[in-house]
Amino acid sequence: MPTATDIGLMILACGLATWLWRGLGVLLSGRLNPQSAMFEWVSCVAYALVAGLVARIIVAPSGLLAQTALMDRLLACAVAFIAWRLARRNMFVGLVCGVGFFMAAGYVRTVII
Repeated sequence: MPTATDIGLMILACGLATWLWRGLGVLLSGRLNPQSAMFEWVSCVAYALVAGLVARIIVAPSGLLAQTALMDRLLACAVAFIAWRLARRNMFVGLVCGVGFFMAAGYVRTVII
């Protein structure tokens, strides 16, 4: 069982590591060109990772989400995308509409079935 001193040292070490990387980011940010090929590549990789994660969550979820119907997940994504587009690419509107539809679909399924 870790002692209070151990926990305090772990918190301190984590805080110092975070501040170190933030400090390095501040120091190096002035020298980096956000329009460079490297940043474009990093951006593409980040988008690909997010797209892959979302696709996995929709098609092959785990935990409680695996108990929901695939059609509900797909329709919620479609509703979120349409709402996002209609709201002039407002992420909040798309998210709220998608989550709201998903919750409503789950509720309707429990009432009907």
